[in-house]
Amino acid sequence: MDAIDEKYNTLKELLRSLGSVAVAFSGGVDSTFLLRTAHDVLGDRAIAVTAVSVSFPEREKNGAETIAAQNGIRLIPVEVDQLAIEGFASNPENRCYLCKLALFTHILQAAAANGISAVAEGSNADDVHDYRPGMRAIRELGIRSPLREAGLTKEEIRLLSHRLGLPTWNRPSLACLATRFVYGETITQEKLAMVDRAEQLLLALGFRQVRVRIHDTNGHQAYLARIEVSPDEFEKLAGADIRSRVVRELGAAGFAYVTMDLTGYRTGSMNASVNTGMSSGTAAGDASPVSVPAAPSRP
Repeated sequence: MDAIDEKYNTLKELLRSLGSVAVAFSGGVDSTFLLRTAHDVLGDRAIAVTAVSVSFPEREKNGAETIAAQNGIRLIPVEVDQLAIEGFASNPENRCYLCKLALFTHILQAAAANGISAVAEGSNADDVHDYRPGMRAIRELGIRSPLREAGLTKEEIRLLSHRLGLPTWNRPSLACLATRFVYGETITQEKLAMVDRAEQLLLALGFRQVRVRIHDTNGHQAYLARIEVSPDEFEKLAGADIRSRVVRELGAAGFAYVTMDLTGYRTGSMNASVNTGMSSGTAAGDASPVSVPAAPSRP
């Protein structure tokens, strides 16, 4: 038996020991694998709970519902008003803690109401290397992190997901839309919608792994879009036809400037300011972005 199989067996034993579990389910690589494994081990004593909020794109909500239905797993949606969470909208460095504390409190309540004894979430062994204040809330609330406890990395989860025939095995990583904001930048429903619209366009154009980070230039509400794509897609994004369409449509969405980040996509881009002591603006390690003023939106 190789190491990955040992970890997989450890995961199944961890889940079996819980008796019943509600998996916080986003439809991403990690939570899909965790949910499927929990259901394989516990059957109907494993359910999915999805927190529906303004930072959770509709496309991802629909995808989560489809995956649960295809696997015959009960899914319970829980509506959470993130913008009403005290401190969330002002986007402090512990925003993720404030948000996770509220979200998982709702998920715990849903689990209890359905006779489920434990709640689990999909953090993996790689996540300990990034700034993740939300993990504090998870510990305080007694939420389990079986993938991390079993020592499973993202690559191993993808390999096991492929073995199980899960459609998410090679899907891009997901993260809530609030991660597109630099700390201290006020989060509003309008700006979340701008980011969502911009990312939806890039996905529709065929880009695989995408983030559109939003920056307010000197507090004047002249918003800058910093686009992160994989380096092997730089040339595609810079091509005349796609570039002009992206500039035009992001301008219509409300962005005054459109830039391409020359470092490319990476997780935790906005956390660089925390890790290096920077206060705001372009994250440390970013090359100077190529900036193009967006076309003005038409009345």
